[in-house]
Amino acid sequence: MDREIHDKPSEVGAEDGHVNVDGPDGVAVTMTPEAAAETSHRLLFGAAEARGQQIAEEDRKKARL
Repeated sequence: MDREIHDKPSEVGAEDGHVNVDGPDGVAVTMTPEAAAETSHRLLFGAAEARGQQIAEEDRKKARL
């Protein structure tokens, strides 16, 4: 399954002790603070890994020049 790549961050807020996330394409999720914190950790790790891949690819392209 092909997934659309989004370049805009989700909106996040807290209400009644829960975390609400409103993302692209009508995605709406409500989480416990604990689930939101773990999701945040996973997103940050994934973002760092993906950025590292982008930098490595940029370096490979520069080396070919």
